Amino acid sequence: MKKQHGPAFRKDLKLLVRCPDCQGRGFTSGVFHQLDCGACHSSGLVEAGTGKPLELQELVGQLSLRLQLAQREIEALKREPTMKGPAATYEQNNRLGAGGTNYTGD
Repeated sequence: MKKQHGPAFRKDLKLLVRCPDCQGRGFTSGVFHQLDCGACHSSGLVEAGTGKPLELQELVGQLSLRLQLAQREIEALKREPTMKGPAATYEQNNRLGAGGTNYTGD
């Protein structure tokens, strides 16, 4: 076991799974209305290892980390793929040709 003094410097992303009571919906269906799920604090997620709900403050932090990770992935997919190898220098303007034109070496 690793010795540690004080709180962790970084929050780690915990593995969360869908709540078995509400199947990840966050509520259970009554006869005439929907009730908040008490097993997962209406989040639809429980801790994978124990199956217990996270505390509300910890749940907000974990959901925020997941949202930031998803936003980073979306931004990475939106960016144009960078070309590598000879194609990268061929397409960009290097101004090494006559009159400051693109020199391709052909």
